[in-house]
Amino acid sequence: MDNSTLNTSLKNKNILQRIFLNFTFWVLAAIIAGVLLGHFFPEKGIEMEIFGKIFVDIIKLFITPIIFLTIVLGISGIGDLKKVGRIGLKALFYFEVVSTLALVIGVTVAYILQPGIIDKSGLVLQDASKYTKGAAENFSWLQFFLSNLTLQVLAVAIIAGIALNHYKHRERAIIILERLSKIVFTGLKYVMYLAPLGAFGGMAYTIGKFGLATLIPLGKLMLSVYLTMFLFVFIVLGGILRYYKIKILDLLKYIREEILLVLGTSSSESALPSIMLKLEKLGCSKSVVGLVIPTGYSFNLDGTSIYLSMSVIFLAQLYNVDLSFWEIIGIISILIITSKGAAGVTGSGFIVMASTLTAIHKIPVEGLAFLLGIDKFMSEARAITNLIGNSVSTIVIAKSENDFTEPNLENTEEGF
Repeated sequence: MDNSTLNTSLKNKNILQRIFLNFTFWVLAAIIAGVLLGHFFPEKGIEMEIFGKIFVDIIKLFITPIIFLTIVLGISGIGDLKKVGRIGLKALFYFEVVSTLALVIGVTVAYILQPGIIDKSGLVLQDASKYTKGAAENFSWLQFFLSNLTLQVLAVAIIAGIALNHYKHRERAIIILERLSKIVFTGLKYVMYLAPLGAFGGMAYTIGKFGLATLIPLGKLMLSVYLTMFLFVFIVLGGILRYYKIKILDLLKYIREEILLVLGTSSSESALPSIMLKLEKLGCSKSVVGLVIPTGYSFNLDGTSIYLSMSVIFLAQLYNVDLSFWEIIGIISILIITSKGAAGVTGSGFIVMASTLTAIHKIPVEGLAFLLGIDKFMSEARAITNLIGNSVSTIVIAKSENDFTEPNLENTEEGF
């Protein structure tokens, strides 16, 4: 064997090694395998649900301590409580502006593409009463807060972080919390090796349970939502990043593993711990990441905002309900309030939709039945858009606070 052949062989071997040792490859392969199993062997695919649920449940065990530790350390690490308040107010203002823009874009695109003008004979109505019965009438913001663990932990962590700044032995307490944080993240590192298995189980169950054929009648709505979120990410979020001289494609490449993880599990929570680490490595300060990301998971839900607004207009079109300009403004205003924290409680999307439709008094709440069959398939797009939106918001706040260290990732596999 001559040298050129040997070099080519070694080069090919190195490429294969890099592929098979790449975490992204295994997550993507698991997703494809899950789709194939769910499609060709639906019953087996449904049985795989246990793997996806177990993985997400394990990840959720880390959410509470990570949110608490990062926020407390972030606030106590800043030391200057005025800066904490400034970052918080700046983040909330950004969240409100961008999520409202997402609602307006969702309504606008829904009117342009008219996803609700479809052949109704192809739809199979399901009973939505168990999801929506009494949802609007019994809705309580106090109960909503009490059932939302993320919001509770967020509130307690902020109070604890502020109190720690006035604690006599503040430095000693910070050292202990930093050690605990390191232990938690080390444990998470090993749990993440199960991500391909979780992604496989989630996708196999989804395809096996609902099937590909069930999407045909509502395909237009799905395509409209996906197209809107695509345009929102690349035009709106991309434009915001471009102002700070960062390309959206570079960011997406950098967080591709987290995006694939969310795609497989349909849960943005599964990527919360790792996206925080990625953003810190990117250059965002630990204090900004610790404050913005957890808060954004309840208040900066761009993907959820787009989905909710488009779904309301879709149902109006489906029932041939004419909405006036002021009624549309009312819908957006209601969703601005009800969409906050919608990702924090399982099934809360239907409660938010039911509350909104009941407040409008024009669109039948029973129309939610049309969304049951495809909600699972659109949850991935919602979660991914939420993840990207929160990543962008963290970079924006860090840049505006001059708490962003230019990354040196040129020689790493992630690149940026």
